[in-house]
Amino acid sequence: MEARLRQALARAEEVAAALADPRIASDPTRLKALGREHYRLMPVVRVAERLSRLRDDLRQARELQDEADPELAAMVHADLARLPGEIALLEAELYELLLPRDPLDDRDAIIEIRAGTGGDEAALFAADLFRMYQRFVQRRGLTVEIISLSDGAAGGIKEAIFAVRGPDAFGLLRREAGVHRVQRVPSTEAQGRIHTSAATVAVLPEAEEVDVVISPNDLKIDVFRSSGPGGQSVNTTDSAVRITHLPTGLVVSQQDQKSQLQNKLKALEVLRARLLDRRIAEQEAARSRDRRAMVGTGDRSAKIRTYNFPQSRVTDHRIGLSVHNLQDLLNGEIDELVNALRMASRQEQLAL
Repeated sequence: MEARLRQALARAEEVAAALADPRIASDPTRLKALGREHYRLMPVVRVAERLSRLRDDLRQARELQDEADPELAAMVHADLARLPGEIALLEAELYELLLPRDPLDDRDAIIEIRAGTGGDEAALFAADLFRMYQRFVQRRGLTVEIISLSDGAAGGIKEAIFAVRGPDAFGLLRREAGVHRVQRVPSTEAQGRIHTSAATVAVLPEAEEVDVVISPNDLKIDVFRSSGPGGQSVNTTDSAVRITHLPTGLVVSQQDQKSQLQNKLKALEVLRARLLDRRIAEQEAARSRDRRAMVGTGDRSAKIRTYNFPQSRVTDHRIGLSVHNLQDLLNGEIDELVNALRMASRQEQLAL
């Protein structure tokens, strides 16, 4: 751990010096990357400084443990009883901070929520998930940028695509990817029967141009007139864009922006994220072929969580955790689940 700590502290100094360099300010991409790294390294610096002070205090207390003065001896005795436990906790915290970290965790995230099986009830559940994640990330000080929103019936949504921007956005949300199932009595159910519906959540790291190079020759771009609720020039010009990535067959449509250029840029942003996610999934499948991955495989075919309204219970099936505050969770208070999943991922990492 000491070698990793020295390396991290040296890198923190390098990053701080680079951020103070006026030349970096003229390079937004480099500035953003350094800002992310600075955010990740600062907790290491703070814990290391605190640990160093406590170790110095413990050393001094041991040197004074034979002091004859009763008042000073009592203080030294209290320090000798307290400091080893505090040092152990900080060492454990520092160890976790120094674990190898996926550099993608610091990226912004692209979230895609789609109604699954269950008709109108699935669309309503997708809208519930959309609001839940919006409230959660805003409480965490992150920002939400809507990319595309397709309304469903009765106040539900068919599809929502949005970006979450801020430090650790992808690392915070990446384990939310999967099939979310809901069990509740729909408002249209006269006999009070419980229905089961589902929605899918995809969480993609925002791709930068250096991650995924897209050749213009690999793209088929179609323009068409937007549909749905209109505004000035939205439904009167061919501003909507559909991009097909010919090598993979991936298709992205975008019509929510005011101009064709804006829609094209947003569609390319989503396409890059999907292509990067596909590459990551292929790499993860190769690494995980011979072992069971408990958390974070990116496999979206399996049900990961059930929201049971009659019992006010939410169960995450990957780690077997159930909580009984469903309404609080839907209001964005999913910290317990997010933190438990992140801890399970760290424990799996330590076991490898």
